[in-house]
Amino acid sequence: MPRNLDLTSIRSFVTVADVGGVTRAASFLNLTQSAVSMQLKRLEESLGQTLFLRAAKRLALSPEGEQLLSYGRRMLALNDEVLSRFSSGAFDGEIRLGVPHDIVYPAIPGILKRLAQAYPRVRVNLVSSFTILLKQEFARGEFDVIVTTEDAPDARAEILGARNMVWIGAPDGTAWQRRPLRLGFKDTCIFRPRAQDALDAAGIPWEMATGGESEQAVEATVAADLAISVRMEGAIPAGTAPITGDNALPRLDDMKIALYRAARRKDEVVETLLAELRCAYGACVRS
Repeated sequence: MPRNLDLTSIRSFVTVADVGGVTRAASFLNLTQSAVSMQLKRLEESLGQTLFLRAAKRLALSPEGEQLLSYGRRMLALNDEVLSRFSSGAFDGEIRLGVPHDIVYPAIPGILKRLAQAYPRVRVNLVSSFTILLKQEFARGEFDVIVTTEDAPDARAEILGARNMVWIGAPDGTAWQRRPLRLGFKDTCIFRPRAQDALDAAGIPWEMATGGESEQAVEATVAADLAISVRMEGAIPAGTAPITGDNALPRLDDMKIALYRAARRKDEVVETLLAELRCAYGACVRS
């Protein structure tokens, strides 16, 4: 008699592989960590293969796991497509999501992909912009969910976490040593006044080396060692590097990452999106 694979276990396996841990997968799947672990164990036993290499407190796919991941994604996509086509209660419509450009990667592409697989009839329209503009448009009802980076989120915001702010310049550059210190920021960059205030408090003279709204112009100027700028850890542009001089520049406070949701949206798809964003930006326990 032919055997059948358990799609529930396959879904848990694919989710663990995608989000990088059992605890994060359990949060996304609305299951306990032990339930997800048990499903993975049953799947390994049914196939007679080890799917994950558990070393150095991290889960890594074994060669057999890599092979199964491709099959598993195809199986789940077909399963979800069939259910969507024949289910009268399938979710459809649109979600409007706003995320600042400097924290889109690496989390957002994976989140959008998983939502598309789980809810193929739902369109997620992503807009990447500045926090101040996202909040203005959110207040006008133009977004269902936004993620922001800001000093002091509104009382209604859910704070997901915080990231260190770092000074950046050209690798092995010397622009940070010159006075007046030349700064590279867009005119509307939320980090610009923070950097200027910190330099003023430290008594370091500065001048602007860039203007306008071109991120590419700012990054090119910094990469050419003609100015320095500020970014969040984990969002350092290519061709630049953190400035590591022991007493080079004043310390900058952390930047908070906050989540806003429109009160009108309380459906399952939005709840799934919120759970993904919480895990991606630090408000869930990671395994």
